[in-house]
Amino acid sequence: MLIYIGLSSISLLTVSLNLLVIIAISHFRQLHTPTNLLLLSLAVADFLVGLLVMPFEIVFAEPCWFLGDLVCALYYFLPFSIVNVSVLHMVLISVDRYVAICDPLHYPTKITQKRVQIFALLCWIYAVFYSILLLYDNLKQPGRYNSCYGECVVNYNGAVDMVLMFILPITAIIILYMRVFVVAVSQARAMRSHIATVTLQHSVTVTVKKSEMKAARTLGVLVAVFLMCFCPYYCLTLTGYDLIMDSSINAFIIYVVYFNSCLNPMIYAFLYPWFRKSVKLIVTLEILKPNSCEANVLQRETVERL
Repeated sequence: MLIYIGLSSISLLTVSLNLLVIIAISHFRQLHTPTNLLLLSLAVADFLVGLLVMPFEIVFAEPCWFLGDLVCALYYFLPFSIVNVSVLHMVLISVDRYVAICDPLHYPTKITQKRVQIFALLCWIYAVFYSILLLYDNLKQPGRYNSCYGECVVNYNGAVDMVLMFILPITAIIILYMRVFVVAVSQARAMRSHIATVTLQHSVTVTVKKSEMKAARTLGVLVAVFLMCFCPYYCLTLTGYDLIMDSSINAFIIYVVYFNSCLNPMIYAFLYPWFRKSVKLIVTLEILKPNSCEANVLQRETVERL
């Protein structure tokens, strides 16, 4: 009973925190940036994990399945799709930070809100079709791999899934962030070497670069937490360990993957001042006032403080 209460609390917390992220970015116009649109789409995926995936895992954690073969296939299809959306969005976030740090002059023209919306939509479409193809036999003939009544088992090509949804995305993320790190170090050294001759105009430029670097560090933490949550599952799969035979380890590893959806908004709360200010305005119902969408939720330094 304590385990059920704990998992239910995590599910409720995941839904609540991600709903705050969705409301904040959607409502306040200052937050309508390409990077935040990616965070908004990711929050929608995390929200669905807390609303649909986690409760299914809690309610139907019993060994016997009584809802039929079709629901069993859909029971696996839903988390496959949503988790793949999260993986693809992490790649997009890494690309966004790579362009912002390594090619800042062309960032406004390369990374526009319309392009981000299109790529985010493509991620959702690709994740759904990919999951359909991966589980095609199970969806076409539900229950074909069950050995007895009351069993819920699916079969898919784990090697293909590991390559397409783990090895390739993780490799791309690591390469992009290594490049971002190298450029960031070189920029920091250049700033220190010219600090004595900085003019007011240069100070504004440095401030912009610092804001981009802070965003890169924050999103770097987001990606690092993502890797820590997803790596155990795929690493055990890579070693050939049979998770199905050990249901307790299987459930724990899967919940670690889902728990990433709860950690993401917590990272925003600790590292993004605009999120804390937005939550305050939402909780106090300030967003119901006229023109509340124009509220200043960004922490901007004035020229006098440069």
